[in-house]
Amino acid sequence: METHFLVHNKADKVGVVVVEGITAGETLTGWLMEGDETLEIKANHDIPIGHKIALDDIGNEDTIIEYEHDIGRAVADIAKGDHVHVHNIKTKRW
Repeated sequence: METHFLVHNKADKVGVVVVEGITAGETLTGWLMEGDETLEIKANHDIPIGHKIALDDIGNEDTIIEYEHDIGRAVADIAKGDHVHVHNIKTKRW
């Protein structure tokens, strides 16, 4: 079974895609390192390697957690399986 995305901690809101060629409609397999669990999520969009996938629904203005760290806030509602990147999250620094 191929691992398509990685998640470090159960509190993380996103996983990081680690393979090329993720296409909308594809069912992805992820590895949750904390607890050594397997996750399955259907991708709603094409997602490039290194970009993120939403693990659950995320509301506008919600904090995005990746690798147990606050990486910013959602600037739109994000559905489970959506591509998460600079078009729908922004830093809280400014």
